[in-house]
Parts: sequence; C-alpha cells; structure tokens
Amino acid sequence: MGETSYRFPHRGLTTASALNRVDLQMIADRAREHLSRNRETDKKHPSLKGLTVINLFFEASTRTLASFEIAGKRLGADVVNFSAGNASLKKGESLADTAETLAAMRPDILVVRHQSPCAAGFFQNTTGVATVNAGDGAHEHPTQALLDLFTLEEHFGDLGGRRIAIVGDILHSRVARSNVALLSLMNAEVRLCGPASLLPADADRWGASVFHDLDTALEGCDAVMVLRLQRERMSAGFIPSSREYAALYGVNHDRLEAAKPECIVLHPGPMNRGVEITSALADDPDRSVILDQVEAGVAVRMAVLELIAGRGPQEVVL
Repeated sequence: MGETSYRFPHRGLTTASALNRVDLQMIADRAREHLSRNRETDKKHPSLKGLTVINLFFEASTRTLASFEIAGKRLGADVVNFSAGNASLKKGESLADTAETLAAMRPDILVVRHQSPCAAGFFQNTTGVATVNAGDGAHEHPTQALLDLFTLEEHFGDLGGRRIAIVGDILHSRVARSNVALLSLMNAEVRLCGPASLLPADADRWGASVFHDLDTALEGCDAVMVLRLQRERMSAGFIPSSREYAALYGVNHDRLEAAKPECIVLHPGPMNRGVEITSALADDPDRSVILDQVEAGVAVRMAVLELIAGRGPQEVVL
C-alpha cells in the first residue's frame, strides 16, 4: 500500500474529544521541538509573526494566562491580554456582543477562559475566529490535558496499559474530563477517586473506573494526578473539613506505597499544600513532575497555536 499524508484539520481547539491519535502525535512532535528550543538562549521562533492572539480571560488565572502569553510571544505573535472581569460584561454587554466586538478587531486566534461550559465553542461559532479553550467552567481544559499527556509520555513513552489515577475534586474539575478523554485514547487505564460528593453522577460513564477508597485506587498505579479542592465553585457541605479530606484523600509518600515503585505525581496547580498533597511529595524530585508540567505547558501551547493557525509543519506521512 502507498503512503498517505495527514494534514492537521482543526482550526480551533475547544474540546479534547475532537482530537485523534495522529493529532496528538503532531502536537507532541512539535511541542518536543519547542521544548528543546525553549531551553536555549534564543527562544524565538517567529512562525506566528504578523498574527494577533487575544487572551480573553473571564476568570482569574496566573499560570495558564502566563503560559499562553509566553507561547504566543515566543512564536512572534502580537499578544493582547483582555481581562473581561473588569470590562464590558460588568456594564451589561452580552457575551455575543463581546464576541462580535472582538472579532471586528480582526484577531487571528482567541484564547478563551470562561466560567460557563462550552463558552469557547460559542466564541468560535459566533466569530469564526480560531479559538482555543483555556478552561470552560467545570467542563474541559484541553491544553492542560495535552500538557499532562506530553509530560507522561516524556517520562514513560507509550502509555498503553499504564494505570493512572486522578484523585480529588473530580466534580468541579475541567482537567479531569479532558484527561480521561486523551488518556483513554492512548489506551491508558484511568481511575477516578474521590468522595462521592465530589464525583459527578455520570463519572462511571466517562470510560474510567471509579473509586472512593484512595488506597485501593492507587494499587499498581504508574502515575497519580492530584486535583485541588475548588472551593470557589463549592457551596457548603461537599466535605466535612479540610483536615478530614486530607486524612482520607491527601496524597503523600506513605499512600504511594500501594502504587508502583516508580509511580510519579502530577498536579495542574495551584496546589493546596497539606490538603490534597504534602509539600514533601510535591517537592520530591524523584516522584514529582509538577514543574515538568509547567515547562511542557508553554511548548504544548506553542504547538497548538501554530497548528490551528496553519503555520509551521502541518502534515505527516502515515
């Protein structure tokens, strides 16, 4: 049979479920090149020169916003950070009016974080501008899942058959849903663990196993992804107290005895040290890859911005 070529088909990234294994490989290959370049003195690669990226954040962010800003600037784009929390929507403007106003400024890419599910898709559909979902409520966070996947593959290689636990506040997490989609696509075994009050009612239909006992969930795991308690999304009554949550679901060195000896720990941040994870474990260079995730975030987002803009390598031979 002859060779066939595959061209990256997406002009936006609003959901992780839109990606296939070839898409993931293209993103990873490009991110790997950027990761190497980002460790050099000259980090610039002007593939987005002449393009404008607007980072439109309706929710507060530090690491995600900084990561997208650095990614865009290293690629040579003109980057504008727009904090919508202090602007037009507080004056009564509709989300559609905000979207159309920004589109009239002729940006090339919108990076959107919003508290409502599917908001990034709404922006892309309303404006026709390539849009990246930087987190939509408790729904999805595809670039976080991509950088988590990249970090795991850099550490383990092929993830087929690897057992990965995601522990904590699954209910309010946009990270968990996107990670389950991508890890399952790569044939990893995914386990979700948390108290019943912090697990979605349909979690057993996500394609992952559901556990309420942390020690059981960690048995034989290659990696554990720890999620923080998202108190800003909670009303009262989800957990009795932080102390009790830490006793039952806090991840530490002793708890990892149930996992494989080489088990690594990830966390999307920010961390509540002493609640969902101990400082000793978070800072353990033999276990923790949390700073690797942060570094990977810039490289992965550079790759995503390039590919959806139609710049840089766009085609692979299958």
